[in-house]
Amino acid sequence: MSLSVYDMHGQKIRTLVNEEQAAGEYSVRFDAADLPGGIYFVRLQAGDRIETAKMILLR
Repeated sequence: MSLSVYDMHGQKIRTLVNEEQAAGEYSVRFDAADLPGGIYFVRLQAGDRIETAKMILLR
């Protein structure tokens, strides 16, 4: 499983998780204290499935 955060230009900002995990529910803390406000994208890849979500960081 891979969980990464990208900026609007497609640059990878952070990799939050990059390891094999058993099926189940997980939570990850994302510390964005050093990032400017704006729109970011969160990409989750698990096996062949890829999900992307938009995230708005307000300051």
